[in-house]
Order: sequence, then structure tokens, then C-alpha cells
Amino acid sequence: MRPLDPRLLRYSAAARGYLAVTVLLGLAAAALILLQAHLLAHLLATAATGTGTGLLAGSLAALGIVLAARAAAGYGGEVTALRAAAAVKSQLRRRLADHVLKLGPSWLTGHRSGEVTTLATRGLDGLDPYFARYLPQLVLACVVPFAVLIRVGLADWISGLVIGVTLPLVPLFAILVGLHTKAVTQRQWRLLARLGGHFLDVVEGLPTLKLFGRAKPQAEVIGRVTGEYRKVTMSTLRVAFLSAFVLELAAALATALVAVEVGLRLLAGHMSYSTALLVLLLTPEAYLPLRAVGAQFHASTEGAAAAADVFAILDTPVPGRVSGLSGATPRPVDLRTDTIRLSGVGLSYPGRGRDALSGVSMTIRPGDQVTLTGPSGAGKSSLLALLLRLAEPTSGRIEAGGTDLARVPPEQWRRQIAWVPQAPHLFAASVAENIALGDPAAGREAVVAAARAAGADGFIGNLPRGYDTAVGEGGLRLSSGQRQQIALARAFLRDAPLLLLDEPAAHLDAASAARLDGALAALTAGRTVIRVTHDQRPGAGRVLTLDQGRLRQDPVPLAVAS
Repeated sequence: MRPLDPRLLRYSAAARGYLAVTVLLGLAAAALILLQAHLLAHLLATAATGTGTGLLAGSLAALGIVLAARAAAGYGGEVTALRAAAAVKSQLRRRLADHVLKLGPSWLTGHRSGEVTTLATRGLDGLDPYFARYLPQLVLACVVPFAVLIRVGLADWISGLVIGVTLPLVPLFAILVGLHTKAVTQRQWRLLARLGGHFLDVVEGLPTLKLFGRAKPQAEVIGRVTGEYRKVTMSTLRVAFLSAFVLELAAALATALVAVEVGLRLLAGHMSYSTALLVLLLTPEAYLPLRAVGAQFHASTEGAAAAADVFAILDTPVPGRVSGLSGATPRPVDLRTDTIRLSGVGLSYPGRGRDALSGVSMTIRPGDQVTLTGPSGAGKSSLLALLLRLAEPTSGRIEAGGTDLARVPPEQWRRQIAWVPQAPHLFAASVAENIALGDPAAGREAVVAAARAAGADGFIGNLPRGYDTAVGEGGLRLSSGQRQQIALARAFLRDAPLLLLDEPAAHLDAASAARLDGALAALTAGRTVIRVTHDQRPGAGRVLTLDQGRLRQDPVPLAVAS
């Protein structure tokens, strides 16, 4: 880990003002340290020699003011640093949540949501020690030793030379210890993220685990990971304590060396008493910030490691981002009138042996009813991911109205799409609120009409509070078929010209599936519908078959249902 990660400042412009104040207070603290040593040396020398004792009261008052100002500077630096930490965490969390949403489900399938949650909460909270303690000490470590060295050198060049030679030993030992600490702390953070992510996944799937009798093995896994985390944490603490001992020992030996040579020259009469006191008072102050920054480095490494993981996610390219193609700005795409064309489209995922899609070419005209069939793993969901802009084709080209889809802003494109995935997510809100996500401006009448069209009105009427019944996080209070019907109602409510349905009848019984077919025929008039299904029964419009990522079109298109 670098002493100061510039990415934290680049991603957090709101914190720069607080950090500037922290630096200014650090400079003020350095000046106050020199003034405090000068006043204290003067007081002690005056009291020892007995000359000018009448001025002691004024010097004592000045020393009290300096001590109070130094305490205020330290307190102010920590407060402003904490405000900087709050600003950084807030901005990083907003950017992380926004970027993960843009990356979409295709990215989340390769990353455990629990680990991302742990990263955004417990992980970024570790930035408090980084900003509140480590950064202020880093400022002092960059300013105070040089200021002390210059002041001591002006008072006694021999002592200044000794401090100048021994001073680099402290950061040298800190760097050597830090190289080992970095690996240990990163392992500790990885285990914490793994533990948090696995625990969240277990809690979410606890009903299923209990149902199949797999709760105890998962508890054993959590216990094993917890034990590993405990061992790594203790190892990190041992490293922190040993590094603090090394730094304290180096600083103590260097201070003792200065004290010995000052004492010998003072006894020989080669140095005045006030100068000796000034050197002895300032020498520990030269090493103290370096020792403190080494100690605070260990407390801040967890937050810095978490921030590095956040930056790695933020640097992940967003699928569907508008490319930097030259030329005029393309006209807006309207899927009510524009034709979608796929020309030799291929899609591959990292780490997979074969392409998910290969050489797919098809034309989707406004109002088309397309049914995609094929075995599991044939590439049906991957084709929907391309149309949703959740993935970018690795070969070929997708156009809408003659415009390359890569030049169309993803937000503008997705506003014209309604999507029903295989496992739709319901939020911990009422039934009506979950349906209204399709069109937040829709009234209750429109919500009820959409639910009726999806065949959900019947079971909703039997719920304790009807449309105002809370469904729980993920819709756990509903069956799979009921969750699917609410997701369909949400899609029907959305006035989108392109409707993508991924196995819409997978969780419905035969009667409900038949009613859904009738509802789709009535409600998709004028809309373009692409429906993914394993059902081999003839459907409306064209039937296209995907087999190992390659598209095969039926030779005789079916008649559109009236």
C-alpha cells in the first residue's frame, strides 16, 4: 500500500477542503512544537541559573497558551480528517452502488453480492482510521522532523548531524515491516469479505438450506472461515506490535545517542545549558511523528485495502457504454419504428471454453413476435443480455434503425425495454409498489389492470391487505409463480415498445400458463416481443432455435395469432 493513495483524492473532491485544513493545522502544530521547546528550555535554564526570574510568569503564561494551541490544532486536525473520511465514504459508496447497477446482473453473476455489500459497509468504514489518524500523522511526519532538524542544526550542528544520520533509520524500518504487513492485512480483508459474503448468502438461503437439511454443513463452513479470520487477525496484531517495538527501539537508541553526546559536551563546557535543554527537548519530537505514522499505518491498512477493491470495481468497464466513435451524434433510436439487426454477432465470457454466441444474424422488426427456444446453455439468456446492453458483443454488430448500438446511450435504450427475467426480484414493499416500479407515475387503476392482465389479481385479492400487503425482501411471502406474475404485471404496466420475456411461464401451472398466453396475445399488440422458452409448443410469430450458440430459424414462419 502506498503512503498516500491519490485515487482517494481523485474520487473524493469534496474531501480536499478538509484535507487542506488538516495540512495547515499540521504546519501550525510543527511551529508550535518549536515554540514550546524554546519556551520550556528558556524557563528551565532561567530557573536553574536564577537570572531573570521575574520574567518566569510571562514565559509560563506563554507556554500555557502554546500548549493549549497545540492541543486545539491536534483536535481540529482529527475533526476535519473525520469529516474528510465521511465525505470520501459517502462519495465512494454512491459511486460504487451506481457503477454496480450499471455493470448489471451479468457482472454480479461472477461476484458474490454479499462480498460487495461487505465492501460497501464494513470495508469502507475502515477509512476512518486512514483519514482521522494516519493522514494527520503523515503530514506531521513530513513536516516536523525537518523543522526540528533545521532548528537543532542552527542551535548545535553536531547534534543536528547525529539526528540527520539516524532519522532515516525509522522510516527504513517502517518500510521493511510494512512490506510484510501489506500481505497479512490484504489476506485479513479477503477473509473478512469472504466471511461476510458467505454469511449473507447463507442467511438469504436459510429456508432452502433447512428444507434440504444443509444448514449444519453451512454453519461448519462459517465456523471454519471465522477461525481462519481469527488466526489472520491475531497474526496482523502480532506484526503491528512487533513493528511498534522496532520503531520505538530505533527512536530510543537514536535519542539516547544524542543525549549522550550532548551530556558529554555539556560537562566539558562546550555547550550552554539552554542550548543543551533545547536539543534534548526537540530530539524526541523529531522521531515521534515517524513512530506514530508507523503505528497508525497498521490501523489504516484495512480501509485502504477495501478502497483498492472499490477502485478495481469502479475501473471495470460498463457494458454498453457509448464508444468514442468519431462522427456526428446519432439520431435517437425509437423502437416503435426502428428495426433491430444483428449481423454475425458473437459473445464470449472470460474463462469459458466456447463462445456463448457465434455468428448470430437476425432481423427484428417493430411489432415482431419472436420465440427463442433451445436447450439449457444454448445462449438464449446471452442473446437477451446483448439486447439489454448488459453485455457487449465480442464480434459482429448490432444496429437499431441503421445506428450502431454501441453509439446509443444505454439509459436511452433501456427506457424502451420491459424485461421479465427468470428469477425476478421483489423488494420489501407492498404488492402495488412492486408492480408500480414499471411506471412510478401510474395510478392504482392502471396497477390493478396490469395485475389482472398478468393473472395476478386473483391471488392478490386473497392476501391479508390486498395490493397493500408487504411481500417481504425478495418476495419470500409469495410462491415462485406469484412472484413471476407480479413481475409480468410490472412489465405490462411499463409502456415499452420492446418486451423481453425470459421463461415467463416457467413457474406457472398449465391453466395459468394458458391464461398468460392469451394475455400476451392481447397486450403485446403493437409491441415487439422476444420470448425465451423451453416449451416446444408452437407460439406466435417466428420460432428461432439456438443450439450451442448458433441460431437456426424454422423454415416456415408461423402465423401471427389473431
